[in-house]
Amino acid sequence: MVYWLMANPDAGERGSGGADFWREHLEAAGISGIRDCSLDDTAWTSEIDARDVVLAAGGDGSVNAAAGFCVESGATLAVLPSGTANDFARNLGLPEDPRQICDLVSAGRTHRVDVAVARQGMFLNVAHIGLGTLPVRKSSGETKRFLGRFSYGVALLQKLADYRGFRGIIETDKGKVAGRWLTIAVSSGAFFGGGNEIPQASAADGQLDVIAVRPRSLLQLLLTFLTVRLSCNSPERTSTVVHLKSTAVKIITGSPKTVTMDGDIAGNTPLSVHCRPACLKVICQELVTTEH
Repeated sequence: MVYWLMANPDAGERGSGGADFWREHLEAAGISGIRDCSLDDTAWTSEIDARDVVLAAGGDGSVNAAAGFCVESGATLAVLPSGTANDFARNLGLPEDPRQICDLVSAGRTHRVDVAVARQGMFLNVAHIGLGTLPVRKSSGETKRFLGRFSYGVALLQKLADYRGFRGIIETDKGKVAGRWLTIAVSSGAFFGGGNEIPQASAADGQLDVIAVRPRSLLQLLLTFLTVRLSCNSPERTSTVVHLKSTAVKIITGSPKTVTMDGDIAGNTPLSVHCRPACLKVICQELVTTEH
């Protein structure tokens, strides 16, 4: 068994959590056979065995890349949260203490989770169309390091007043919903956008969650957000928010729109996504399932 340590030294709010940091904690937890690797040179991926563990130290983008290698090889993914949002780590209920995380890696308990697959790529957390893509497109590295996950909200607020939305059709297992949208998010787990919780969701429920928001005044959007956040109830269909569940989703827009996946630009619409259930093995104690 080999532990492949893939660390992003620039990830996180202070640029911490690199290979040396995690290696120290991993070795203290009794883990040996650690080999360093990176996304700059992926020749190492041809050596991955199904018995191996890929240790992804970074944000959701780095975890996404590591998960792709694991799905292809059958290896196990271990997440060492070092990014800005760390939403996939929330799905796994990982502790904040690096020592406790490394103890979990050493114990080796695993669960299986879903991934979402599209023409543009694979994602673990969320694909965005519309306003939700702006934090990725507009937030600078300096802003993300200074404000952390709150940089996403800053980027959205800066553009909200000028954004009029786009026309689109959302197709699911149960039918179609058409209209003008401010943003559409397709999620494979229970969290996105730096900790925003999706009601009644899990990374292993075999479902995709679609959260679509219509253009409304800033006050109405804030009230809707607070209502959902405080009640933890699925909004289903309201005048502002639509929440749909489906094993497959297709989104067609009037003109091509940017698609982001797990914090990176992936391409343009149309977007066709299907859930690939229980295909990724991850290390964690228990998976998180949101209530209500």
